[in-house]
Parts: sequence; C-alpha cells; structure tokens
Amino acid sequence: MAWENPFKEMANSKPLFLTIYATVLIGIVFSSVYVFSAIYSSPNSTFSLSMAPSTSSDEKAEPSVQASNFSHRQVDDASIPVKPQHPSKLLKPIWKVPPAGSKMLDLETFKLSKELVQERVTDNIVVVTFGNYAFMDFILTWVKHLTDMGVENLLVGAMDTKLLEALYWKGVPAFDMGSHMSTVDVGWGSPTFHKMGREKVVLIDSILPYGFELLMCDTDMVWLKNPLPYIARFPEADVLTSTDQVVPTVTDDRLDLWQQVGAAYNIGIFHWRATESAKKLAREWKEMILADDKIWDQNGFNELVHRQLGPSVDDDSGLVYAYDGNLKLGLLPASIFCSGHTYFVQSMFQHLRLEAYAVHTTFQYAGTEGKRHRLREGKVFYDPPEYYNPPGGLLTFKPSIPKNLLLDGEHTIDTHFTLVNYQMKQIRTALAVASVLNRTLVMPPLWCRLDRLWFGHPGILPGSLTRPPFVCPLDHVFEVNEGSLCSYNSVALWSALIYILVHCSEVIRWSMMRLMKSRCWVSLVVGSFKECLSLEALKISGEINVMLKEMANEEFGPGINIREYSLFENPSMSQEVKKSWLDVHLCQEGSPGCQVNSTSQSGVLKLPKHSTEETLKTAFSKFKDVKVIQFSSMQDAFDRFTDKTREEQFRNRVKRYVGIWCCVETHTPGHIYYDMYWDEKPGWKAAPPNSTKDDHPPW
Repeated sequence: MAWENPFKEMANSKPLFLTIYATVLIGIVFSSVYVFSAIYSSPNSTFSLSMAPSTSSDEKAEPSVQASNFSHRQVDDASIPVKPQHPSKLLKPIWKVPPAGSKMLDLETFKLSKELVQERVTDNIVVVTFGNYAFMDFILTWVKHLTDMGVENLLVGAMDTKLLEALYWKGVPAFDMGSHMSTVDVGWGSPTFHKMGREKVVLIDSILPYGFELLMCDTDMVWLKNPLPYIARFPEADVLTSTDQVVPTVTDDRLDLWQQVGAAYNIGIFHWRATESAKKLAREWKEMILADDKIWDQNGFNELVHRQLGPSVDDDSGLVYAYDGNLKLGLLPASIFCSGHTYFVQSMFQHLRLEAYAVHTTFQYAGTEGKRHRLREGKVFYDPPEYYNPPGGLLTFKPSIPKNLLLDGEHTIDTHFTLVNYQMKQIRTALAVASVLNRTLVMPPLWCRLDRLWFGHPGILPGSLTRPPFVCPLDHVFEVNEGSLCSYNSVALWSALIYILVHCSEVIRWSMMRLMKSRCWVSLVVGSFKECLSLEALKISGEINVMLKEMANEEFGPGINIREYSLFENPSMSQEVKKSWLDVHLCQEGSPGCQVNSTSQSGVLKLPKHSTEETLKTAFSKFKDVKVIQFSSMQDAFDRFTDKTREEQFRNRVKRYVGIWCCVETHTPGHIYYDMYWDEKPGWKAAPPNSTKDDHPPW
C-alpha cells in the first residue's frame, strides 16, 4: 500500500522518530498555558471533540451549560420582524416541467452568471447546493423539503451534463458548473471528492461578487424547517457556519457559544453575506486550495477563520470577530442545525425541546448508502412509490428483548455486546427467512448501550446528551454500504488525527492540519499515539463485503434486500401495501392447530417453530401476493436450509454483514469485531484483537 513505506521508514529510523516526537511534545508543553486557557476559559466550559472524518465536508454526566441559558427559551421565528419574502418577478415555479415535445436548451443557457442567479433570488438571498448525477435522489430530496416549506429561491449546481439535463426535465432550476465530473459516486476522501470541495469554494467566490446572500449547502443534508427567518435574526453576521460540536453550549436556539466550541466548523451548511470581509475570506480560501490540492476545503476554511478568533462582537448576538479581525462569524447551534451525531444518536433537539432546522449526515460509517439509510430511518428521504412496494413483498417481525439486557447493570462493553448479539441472532434468522421467501426484510430498530466513534472513548461522550440505551443507526453495527468511511483501511489514521484535534490547543490543531499533508507526519501520528489502531489495520482491504454490494451468487447465494425500521411509519407508505398484511404466530409443533397451512379465523397463520426451508416454502406458497408478512417473533422460527450448499452460501454472505464497534481507550488495536455467529463459538467474548496478527474479521 501507499502508506507502507513511510511506516517502515519510521520503524527503521528510530532516533529520528524520537527526535521529532520529542519536538512535538515540547511544543505541546510550551503551549500548555494556551491549552488550559482555551479549555478552561470559563467555569462552564465543556469537553468537546473535533470529528475529522466529517463527510462534507459520529452520559451519565449532565451537559455543562450556563445556568442563564435556561432563562432563554426558543425564539418563535414568527414573532421576529423579518422582511416579507417577495418573490422576484422572474422567479419561475419549481417542479413545472418543460412542455411535452420541447428540446433541451443549449448548455450556454445554463452558465453561471449574475442574471441567472438573479432569477432565483428572493429578498437578496439564494439557497444553493451542488453535486453530480450520483446524488440525484439527494438533490431532489433537498429541493422538495425546501419547496414544501415555501422556499423556492434555490439553485442547484450540476457537476455533469447528465444531472443538468435530468434536473431540467424535472423542473428544478440548475446551472452548469462546467466541472465535467464523473456521474458515479466518487467516495468520501477520494481525489475526486476533494475536487468537488474545491469546486464549492470557487462557486462561493464566484457568487458573492454578485452582491447576493448565499446559503450554501451540501447535498447530503436535509432542511426540516425554513432557515431564512433564523438567519435574518443575525443581520450583522458576515458568515454563519455549522459545526461538528457534540456537546451543547446553549439550551435554547441562540448561536452556540464560540468560546466553548472546540469542534471543527463544518462547511456543509453555512451562510455568507456579500460583505467585504466575507468576499476577502472567500477569495483567500479559493487561492489557498487551488495552490495546494492536498488541502481539504474544510480544513482550509477552519485554518483561515481561526487565524484570529475573538473577541466577541457584542454581549448579545453571539457573533465573534474572526479571520482578519473584521469578519463577524456566528456558529449555528449544533442542537438544531444538526450533525449526524446530534440528530441520529443524541436527538439533542428533542432533549432540549427545540425544533430542528436541518440534519447533515455526518458522523456515520457507511458512505453514501449509509447516508441514504439514515435519512430513511428518520423518514426525511424521498423515494419513489415502488420503494415501498418491492417485488416479492416485505417481511417484518416483532423483536423481543428482555428487560435486563436493555436496562439492568452498567453500560459496558460486555452489556452492550450482550444486547446487540441478542438482537443480531434474531436478525440473522429473519435474513434467512427473507432469503427463502424472496422478500425484502424490514430491519427492526437496533438498540445499543454504547456509542460508536473513530477512536477510543468511554462508551458515551462526556457532556453529550446521548442517553443509553438508545436506538442506534443501523451502520453502528451493520455494514450497510459497499465501502465504509471507517473501514479497517482508514480507521487507524482517523483515530490518530482525532487524538491531535482533541488534545492539542487551537494553535497546534490548525498548524498540524497543514503538516498532515506530509506522509512523514501521518506516519508519526499513527505510530506515536495509542489511541490509533494497529498499523496492520491499514493493510486490510477488500475483505469487507457488505449488505448492499453485489456479490457472486456462486459463493454468497442470492442477495437479500433490506428496508429501514421506520418504513411503515413513513407517510409515503401506501395504504394499499399496509392493507395486504398477514400475521404469523409461531407455535410448538404438535400442539393443537400448529401445522403447516393452519390459518385461524382471524387470519393469523400458525407456523411451527424450527421450520425448515421446505416447510417455509410450503406454508407461504399461497401467500405470494400478500405484500407484508409479519412474524410475531423470529426466535426459533427457522432451523436450516435443505441444501448444504445453500446454507454455506447464506453463511458466507451474512457473516460479512456486520462491522466493528470502536473503540477501547487503553488497547491497541482498540476495535472489536461483531460476529454474526457468535453463539456458535463457546466462550465468545467481546474483546479487541490481542495483536495485529489477530486483527481480522471473524472468518
């Protein structure tokens, strides 16, 4: 691998390594005064983390917040004097498709210009996202949420002609970014991904000189409430940005306290006013990233705005002077402009009795498919009608979890794995039944007692509002995607990077960001801190096959489709599907009425426990047209496949469906592998690999 040589060089150059390491430690010591002043600048400061693997870029202790926060409740946007939304005379309705028989306009028509943007401006503001054709469904979801709340002053930047044409025929206003981007998913962290980030910066620098306010968004976020009245509350702000903050700094809907936000500023959601300071920042940011293609756009932004941070602009607004000392910056509250952690794991806005404005699918572990699945779990992703009525029908079941597994005892690694494994065994059975009946499995809600992250942690982040047990996203346990952001080829590097971001001062943090361009520096970080996973983990690639990946039938048998646990609660689920329903109750073979094809007067099918493949096929042969089959339980529902080859194929497939929990604080490697067949291994225990030689999936 590309990273192997630096690590070997490091190992073979121990004196040099020690010298560099000592230099870093000396730097940290000399900056200790700054560190303590930054972290403990007020008696109410909180522990926070900067999550490096943010994708646009995942207690018992109560959150530390100022007592005065409780006297400020959420402000009703309707009571704020905001200038009425007067559409431009040129504002064309969205979703109005071109006339039948018409032709696609010339591409020159879609070139970015002040006149083109002006057509979509209302009250001098335009809301913009951009992407390639691979994110078409994300973009349509983004547009529909905005138009459903009456926001039509929006534009979509198309990075390829295929997307531009598709949006045109959908009636969605778009412009050609001239990127000539690939139409496929480029993958987080890839060179093309970083190119997309640079395109964003160029786009901001291009639009601001037009004099319009710009609300810039990534396509992997969703608007849940009209943000424009909220933004209008801060007319003095040059830039308002979201963050990766995971600990609340306020309990109402004010801006987050900049003094207490230690996480990275996330550029997936941010608002720019066309002020001189903002235009200056955009221009320098563009020059920085175009001069060095190794700089990640988000890191560059953070470095620039942290060049100077403070003092506060005033006592009330929450704005802070940043960048050049003139830029007025505001940090959107992480409780309501949510990350993937504050929304899907903490449900921070619910704990604080607030309304969420947005959710950005960061802090997740399954790439693009993981983003889709999370938004689907949250019932905020728009799918076509056929998604809710798949061929072959749906299979669902009522999970059973004993109270002691869910609530009793401390929340530890052992109790977490005991809880997850109990559910995993039921899901394994359900996957087998779905495979036999050729149905799509509706996954159950998955309960967890510990959070999952990229680095060693105590189980629940101190100061966060995560309250175990909690329904965790599917990607916390299962490998939803074809390739996970936190797959075993990158988790060690991120763990080391997180160590730096958490333990170092702001000054060291952002200077190190620049140094991380160097392989030597990456080698130093990865080799120096115990929080990172073993270097051997970097060599593991291609071994992880996952739920939605096309896999060879000869080795893995037929694929098994899945749906999110909230499918039947989604307003888009048709009543036609819900009405076509069969309940299945398991019974003890030999008991009265317990026989194949035994259906009660109430329409409930009784099925013997420990049914074989042939028994299932026989029992459900006359119910192929039923759209939903629900089992009362999956415990002991299925015994075996009739064919041994088929059994082996199924096992080969589903044992690859589960991932890792991460990570133990005091052990290297620190991750623990989930095992789909844990119950077949006497004495199985949740523990990290003893050494790098043992660091591999459990097959």
